[in-house]
Formats: sequence, structure tokens, C-alpha cells
Amino acid sequence: MKIYFLFVLQLQLLAKTISDTEMQIGYRVTLAIPTEYTKGFTGRAFLIETEQMPPKFRAAINVEAVDEKYSCSIDVFLADVRVWSSGHLSRFYTTEKCVLELTKDGDLRLKGGHKERIGWRSGTSGQGVERLYLLRTGNLVLVDAGNFIKWQTFNFPTDIMLWGQRLSSQTRLTSFPTNSTLFYSFEIQDSKIALYINFDKWKYSYWELRPLGDQNITHLQLTSNGLVIFSGRQKIGRVTTMSPEPPRFLALGGGTGNLGLYYYSNEKGKFEASFQAINSTCDLPLACEPHGICTSSGSCSYINVQENLDDLCGKMGTEMTELEGVASVLNGGVYQANVTKEECSNLCLNDCTCAATQYEITDDDSHTGQCSLYRMARGIKKIDGGRRVIYMVKVGEGTRDGHGKKSRLKKWMVILIVVVDGFILFVVLGGLGYCVLLKRRKASRPS
Repeated sequence: MKIYFLFVLQLQLLAKTISDTEMQIGYRVTLAIPTEYTKGFTGRAFLIETEQMPPKFRAAINVEAVDEKYSCSIDVFLADVRVWSSGHLSRFYTTEKCVLELTKDGDLRLKGGHKERIGWRSGTSGQGVERLYLLRTGNLVLVDAGNFIKWQTFNFPTDIMLWGQRLSSQTRLTSFPTNSTLFYSFEIQDSKIALYINFDKWKYSYWELRPLGDQNITHLQLTSNGLVIFSGRQKIGRVTTMSPEPPRFLALGGGTGNLGLYYYSNEKGKFEASFQAINSTCDLPLACEPHGICTSSGSCSYINVQENLDDLCGKMGTEMTELEGVASVLNGGVYQANVTKEECSNLCLNDCTCAATQYEITDDDSHTGQCSLYRMARGIKKIDGGRRVIYMVKVGEGTRDGHGKKSRLKKWMVILIVVVDGFILFVVLGGLGYCVLLKRRKASRPS
């Protein structure tokens, strides 16, 4: 049995390789945790690495400072990109030490604290596990004496899908924006693959891809040609890479919620995107803060409203105000068809969880349309005047004047958006005019 104690005495990244082959049963390694909390601290020891040309996969025991505590995890890295973590969905917080062990009965465990409380385990006791091994695909596996896999990281996807990995229907990738109660998900459904933003029990899609035909999706696989969609053995769709280099992984970005294929650039020595599902900033769900409108220039304009309407729930004191020339990139949520604009407005006013609505006119004769209710006023962007969409937000009473005139809020928003985009247009046209004038002056000079 090998035992290693690593004491971190300074505030820097610890990246020491302990082993370059595999972990046998009885193996144990310990990382000491600082007695005082230090923001940004990371302690790491690499245990196993693959025998291949860089970039290589490496497995590590990891300690990080998070939310005034220290988390303990086992992670897999491709170069400096974390492609799997035991703490992705649920962190294990501990004090004094972080211990990784492969017990003699074949259970991989993370333990910590004075009494070595178990914070994570593979659950493979009594299954004949002999060793922990890292495959060239980045799949971290527990195998028995016959090299049969008893547990593998590929069965527990996080926010990244690696080359060669398969994801079956009804599974998903998830990622979590920093300091937010929201999270993103990339989901494989029977008829489509889609991106969602999730908030409490609500979720809204903002990108999707449906294969041709009516065949159900059984699984996805990341290949050298891109992400392939299968129905059984038949290929029914594909997300193609735009680079001659094969993609190394597909990632759901925690900062933006965008989905991308990434290849390794030997020239630049880093990973670069060869495909992104969303190419416009304003089509991202969190391009702006709450009640922000993404303009055609990519900047955000904000409306001055009360964000927390919980205190007004069930009481008089709220109303809906209409924002002209804007729409939401989010789809889903509570939906009603064949209703009037007034009925759509009242549906939101009578629902304490509703923050905004989007009303799309479908029948001019009956003055009815489709109404979608949103739990949050996010993902709002400016649109051209061709779409017959009316976006309304719930505001506190008093935003309107008392004489039935248009809302001051709506007027302010229209003016602000026009001013912002008008200024940008003025700068662009002014620059072009200056260039033309300068060329004419040069042409008129005698040679």
C-alpha cells in the first residue's frame, strides 16, 4: 500500500504527479487542507496519466476554495481543461484533509475531516475491482482481474462529452453559472436535442436541432467528423465540425450556456471552437442581467422595475407594461393559445410566479394569439418590426400615469433603444462619409 501526504504551505497551484500508470486496490493518497480559508486556493495532485502525445488526460485529487469552504474531488483533465469531476453535481466539503482511497474490497472513496467521513464513493464494493485505470479516451474506469469495466466516468456525464463517448436518449449535460440559482442543460430527447435554461421547476429552451424524419433518437456519439445523432444503428443527423482537426470534446459553457465543439490547435497550444450552436450574443439566454434588453449592437439597456414582486402576490398593486420591438429568445413555460392580449396580460397578473409574457398574434380577425408566461424577465432582445410579437413585463403599480396614456416606462425604453442604436449608426455612417471625403480630396490634388 502506498501512502502520500502532500502539505500545501503556500497559496499556489499544487500540480505534482504521484503515479503515471494505475491505482491498485489498497491505494491511498492524502491532501492536507489549510486551516484558514483563502479565496482562490487550489491544491492538486495528479495520480494517473495516459500514455499518448500531448494533450494528455490526467486524473487528480483536487482541493478548491469554494463559498468560504474547501471542496474535495477526484477530477479528470485534458491538458488544463477539467473534463469530469466527482463534485460536478454535489460538492464534498471537508476540513483538515482530503483522502482518496481504493479499498481492498474495490470501492473508490473520497473521505475527509478528523473522522474521515465518506463524502463520495463509486459503490463498487464486492464486485471484484482490482484497479483504477485511465483510458486514452479520458474515461476513468474501475476494472476487475479480467479487465471488465465495473464503473466508469462516461456513465456520469457532467458538462463535457469526450471524443468516442456515447450519450443515450433522456440523458443530459449540465453547467452552472457562477453565483446563480440558474443552470443550463443540453438534453437528448426522443425527437430533438436542445439547450435549456433551468430555474426552480421551470425550464425554457433557447436552441434545438430536430433530425429529419420521424425516427426517435436513441443516442449521440462524438466522432472525428462531429456529433452524430443515431436511431439505433442508423445515422439520422449530425453537427459538423468546421475544422480539419477532429473535435476532442463537446462542451456546455457555464458562463454563456452556449454549446461548442473544440479541437486542439498545435500552433496556438490551446483548444479552439470549431462549432458553436449560437453565434449572436443577443440569442444567449443570459446576455443581459434581469430586465435587460440586448440591442442590435450587443449592448444591454435596462428598464427600471421592481425585481422582486413576491410581496405584491395576491394584492392589488401590479400591472403589465408593454415593451415595443422586443421579444424573448426563451421558449416553453406556461402556454395558452387562442387568447386575446388582455387575457394574456391577466394570466400573468393572476399568477404570482409570472414575471413576463410574450404574446404573438395569430388571427387578425378574432384578435387572438398565443401567450407564453415566464417566471423570469431574461433573454429579451430587440427585434425588427416584421414580427407580430408583444412582450409585457409585470411591474409595480405607478409605473403608468393615471390618465390611460402610454406607460412612461415603455416610452423611456423606446427612446433609449433608438438613441443607443442611432448613435452607433451615426458613428458608422460618419466614419464612412469621412473616408469618402478624404479619398475625394486626395483625388482632386494635382499630381
